[in-house]
Amino acid sequence: MRGHERGDHNELSGTVHGAAVQAGAVYGGIHIGAGVASGAARAPQVPWQLPPSVPITDRSAELDALERHRTRAERAGHPTLTAVSGLGGVGKTAVALAWLHSLRPHFPGGQLYADLGGQASNGPTTPGEVMNGFLRVLGVPAAQVPATLAEQTALYRSLTADRRIVVLLDDVTTAAQVRPLLPGGRSVTAVTSRWRIPGLTVDGCYAVHLEPLGTEAAVELLAATLGDDRVATQPDEARALVELCAGLPLAVRVAGARLAARPRRRITTMVRALTEEHDRLEALAIDGDHNVRAALDLSYHGLPPGAARLYRLLGLHPGREFDGVAASAALAGDATEPLDTLHDANLLIDIGEERYRFHDLVRLHAAARAAQDDSAEDRAATLRRIADHYLATATRAEEIIDPQHRTLSRDYGKGPLFTTDLGDDAEDALNWLERELPNLMAVIRRARSAGFPTVGWQLADALWPLFLRRKFYEHWRAAHAEGLVAARELGDTVAECRMLTSGGVGELGSGNHEAALEMFEQAAGIFRSGGDVLGHARTLNYRGLAHQRLGRLDRAAEFFSRAAAELPRCGDARAGGLARLNLADVALTRGLPEEAIADADAARRVLADAGDTYNAARAATLLGRAFLDRGLFDRAAELLSGALATLRGVAADFETARAVESLAVLSERRGEPGRARNLYREALDLYSAAGRSESADAQGVRLRVEQLEGDATA
Repeated sequence: MRGHERGDHNELSGTVHGAAVQAGAVYGGIHIGAGVASGAARAPQVPWQLPPSVPITDRSAELDALERHRTRAERAGHPTLTAVSGLGGVGKTAVALAWLHSLRPHFPGGQLYADLGGQASNGPTTPGEVMNGFLRVLGVPAAQVPATLAEQTALYRSLTADRRIVVLLDDVTTAAQVRPLLPGGRSVTAVTSRWRIPGLTVDGCYAVHLEPLGTEAAVELLAATLGDDRVATQPDEARALVELCAGLPLAVRVAGARLAARPRRRITTMVRALTEEHDRLEALAIDGDHNVRAALDLSYHGLPPGAARLYRLLGLHPGREFDGVAASAALAGDATEPLDTLHDANLLIDIGEERYRFHDLVRLHAAARAAQDDSAEDRAATLRRIADHYLATATRAEEIIDPQHRTLSRDYGKGPLFTTDLGDDAEDALNWLERELPNLMAVIRRARSAGFPTVGWQLADALWPLFLRRKFYEHWRAAHAEGLVAARELGDTVAECRMLTSGGVGELGSGNHEAALEMFEQAAGIFRSGGDVLGHARTLNYRGLAHQRLGRLDRAAEFFSRAAAELPRCGDARAGGLARLNLADVALTRGLPEEAIADADAARRVLADAGDTYNAARAATLLGRAFLDRGLFDRAAELLSGALATLRGVAADFETARAVESLAVLSERRGEPGRARNLYREALDLYSAAGRSESADAQGVRLRVEQLEGDATA
């Protein structure tokens, strides 16, 4: 996609039909390369997202209670909802995982997992952020994910109504976080929280509150962690150690991992050291967490210097999980060996695919150690390196996915700069952006308060191809809202206009047409007051599209006409061609084929000369439809067939559907009902793949199929 000059845009110069925006239908300046699907249907998927189980002891009573509740709910034909609460480090997630993993043979529909971030420094995760990911992993193509949480929830429950599935919602704070994420059918949902959540009682929730382990059970866990005979030969010392850990499994495992790494050390030594830590931390005791802190401090002091430094610096990571490249960015060097050391010390959880996360208490401890042991300058530099890693890699992904998209310059810190190797595959780049989206959003939210506001709006800008193709409307809106605040605080009008226009595209796509128009008008005012004639001219197409979506065709045509005249004079002939394309579309809607032919033919020539084959094909489709309306069938067939060949190659489902539908109409008029019926069916499949199965276009095609099938059986 071209068209960003000093923050000016022309990527929204295409046309839109129906209530939603999708690549190939909305952003006239977008060129989607081969291999990048824009809503292609996926095969049904069975997700298995639950993290691995960890050893637990003496929780049979709680597990039996959970299973009895599930059995009762199953017999009554109800879904199962449970909540496991307790102190930090008491083993809530471990118990939930042990139970849910045991259910796998009975729930072949899959397992969903989400960390709701109740203890996250940047605030808990919203249900909308989680829901989008759930729908995607259940096989919903990007273009078919609804724009609003209510619609997403309805689709989610429809998808799970006949699917036996389990869901784990980890680290929840309120019932409001949970309710939209409850699946349909006879599913099982487990919630973990430090708080009892009585609000879920009305939803049929069964609550289990975990207390710390008894002494003997904690000793058993210690023995399992050590894996040798020290507990058997030093039973009194083992009991003293687990009592110092207050029976909290996390503290026992951390202390045990420390001892396991030193097989010749007696348990007495650990008891003495932990006693001293307890005395030091007693004044800081909050809800029992000081028992974990004491164990963590001991483990921390026993780490090699490189691992200890990485531990502290990873505590500054704004997201909840990370990979080795992000860890290397934090360390400013290769993190492979210290990562292994932290994992062996039970301080990091390996969640698979070379990704890691902290237990929430461990993350808080690591951040506290960084505040104590590292200077403010070092902490700021670390956070900037982490942010720059995500910004640089996201920008590289943007370049791979949209090589025609001209990005603004990026501002990086002192470095060193670490970038993930994404190769050259656009789909891989999109997948990286989607996988890292929670971290990218966390960086955006943290950027202003951390002192690098440019990263906030630049990272929002780099996410453009992900938002364009895979929607994530809630993230789109939040990222650009934060980016807009950052740009305005900086007094950077170029960045401000970028956030307004790109953010407006998201509002237009999610159906907020008035909000989109307001944002486009604000950008136009900034360009006008700054004397940026080209930037202002480019907003004409944006505003025209917003009016078109609002059904104001006369007003839309006025804006498109002005854009068609002004943009070539300003040196952007291609954007002017896109304005002519939009005019042709309005003319067809108004039933004016002669005007449509003139505008579409002019647009096709300009766009072809500019090398924009995708939008030239869109213009050819409009031109073919106009000739069809005139009864010039041979010319229409030539244009539509040529356009279809191009559009199939760029996975633009909506535009391909329009071309196929037009060929179906042509076949009907030529007296070929069988061919027309087959083409209509193909068009209907394409509209569905583009997330437009309920649009007016699709409904019209569905009606034609029914009529032709009725005629065939009459």
